[in-house]
Amino acid sequence: MTRGDVNHVKVHYRGDNTDEDFLVFLDSVEDYKKWQTDRSVPLAQVVSSFKVFTTHRHGAQGLLGGASKAMLENEFGTSKEDEAVLKILEKGSLQEFEMAERQGRRNDSNGEFVGMMGKR
Repeated sequence: MTRGDVNHVKVHYRGDNTDEDFLVFLDSVEDYKKWQTDRSVPLAQVVSSFKVFTTHRHGAQGLLGGASKAMLENEFGTSKEDEAVLKILEKGSLQEFEMAERQGRRNDSNGEFVGMMGKR
């Protein structure tokens, strides 16, 4: 089985008050679109986690780190991630991307590498 080769969906929000980029990962595009018109759809069904990520001013594709409470407070007026997630989902843009398939050794204890494990 290959690793990677997975579609991911995120909502990207470029900060108004700061130059930061904020991201929230979604479980389902369909549920997100339903939630946009019908707020009775549970958010737990829409988002992967109630965690806000930032790329530290590197756009939507930069290295991800967790957004600090200070960053959330400066941009969204709250340090609560749940409230920031709502604002990102309301004002952000939907982006889909695919993780490339990765190949390589998966278990060196199998096959031709068994004899090499002790020789270093």
